Amino acid sequence: MINEKMEKAFNDQINAELYSEYLYLSMKAYFETLNLPGFVNWMNVQIQEEHAHAMGMFDYVNSRGGRVILKAIDCPQTDWDSPLAVFEHILRHEEHVTSLINGVADVAEEVKDRAALSFLNWYIKEQVEEEDNVGKTLATLRRVGDDAHGLYALDKELATRVFNPPVIE
Repeated sequence: MINEKMEKAFNDQINAELYSEYLYLSMKAYFETLNLPGFVNWMNVQIQEEHAHAMGMFDYVNSRGGRVILKAIDCPQTDWDSPLAVFEHILRHEEHVTSLINGVADVAEEVKDRAALSFLNWYIKEQVEEEDNVGKTLATLRRVGDDAHGLYALDKELATRVFNPPVIE
């Protein structure tokens, strides 16, 4: 049976992962208005990943005899000044999510839940990849600046991103 404090921490994180999915859906809508199908594709993959992250935790809580309690999802931002501003927002958001997951791991350490710590290791590694992936795209956007040809080339590159369902252990 999962510890009550651990269950609450996971429920809070499930909400945060679902908010991430919702935020990226809002960003997808923004990129749709700019007619940037590669950026839309990138966001589609991100949306699917965040959903998978939430459901991994959802299933974990249930497998430990806990109860998932869903909460309201905050309204996300809906407009940005540029694709660069979107990716700056994404990086800040992913850094925040990393801190939240580290907080869940802190609770697992506090209540001495080694199973939860083992489970969370996948998420901790995933956040390193998330921040790196966003950072690379952000660096390219900064180099591109206002160059429409550079933005077009990046859009074509982002169109190649594919969702690979995670195996969360």
